Amino acid sequence: MSEEYNEMELMTIVAGRDIEDEKIIYVGTGIPMLVTSLAQKARNLKITSIFEVGGIGPEMPTLPLSVACSRTTWRALRVADSSEAFEIAQSGYADYAFLGGAQIDKYGNLNSTVLGDYHTPKVRFPGSGGANAFASFAWKTMIIMNHEKRRFVEKVDYITSPGYLDGPGAREKVGLPPETGPYRVYTTRCTFDFDEGTKRMRLYALNPGSTVEDVIENTGFEVTIPNKIKENDPPTRKELKILREDVDPFRLILGRGEG
Repeated sequence: MSEEYNEMELMTIVAGRDIEDEKIIYVGTGIPMLVTSLAQKARNLKITSIFEVGGIGPEMPTLPLSVACSRTTWRALRVADSSEAFEIAQSGYADYAFLGGAQIDKYGNLNSTVLGDYHTPKVRFPGSGGANAFASFAWKTMIIMNHEKRRFVEKVDYITSPGYLDGPGAREKVGLPPETGPYRVYTTRCTFDFDEGTKRMRLYALNPGSTVEDVIENTGFEVTIPNKIKENDPPTRKELKILREDVDPFRLILGRGEG
């Protein structure tokens, strides 16, 4: 990793570049909040962020501590409740969901509930919150997480948030809206998209300093490798300055990529 930035900063900036203007985005806790806030401040986007507790369209002066933090309602368009926040997604208005998780598999299924057996888990996490509803009903789901073999697994221990489940047509079979599902996965090593035919995760772009072999070695399932692979540009000085000074000045999340 370059001495000028750490892997968390790189991953955040790469993901923030893909957020489109004038979109409605459901934002999960942690890194997704970092990315969304950066996109607002660095690119002056008119996006509407929605948080599961009810904040709709806040400006977020600095990074919220959680989805229930008062910063998720600062200068918001509306302060609603969870039921209304979920209803907006169920009505088909959510362009994107931006989520993270403890595990992900080749079809983009996310686990943020348990490691091991559900009834006798090795580790129990906070769980779904709004992640299941957002991944179920948003038109596109963007995912961001550290790239480690223990996280990118052949089969998640528990499906908290549905990806393409077990392959083509699976979402439709269980009643989820057609043409919804995972769109991109941003990691500390690369960016993935999904093959339209197989619905499997596919290498889309490499981060600076990463190689195809590096991605394969740190992924717990067979990676689909296309003939042409893009390269993500490194962070600019402007992007780093805004991220460090305006978005996360106390390094609540950025500090995870240090050392």
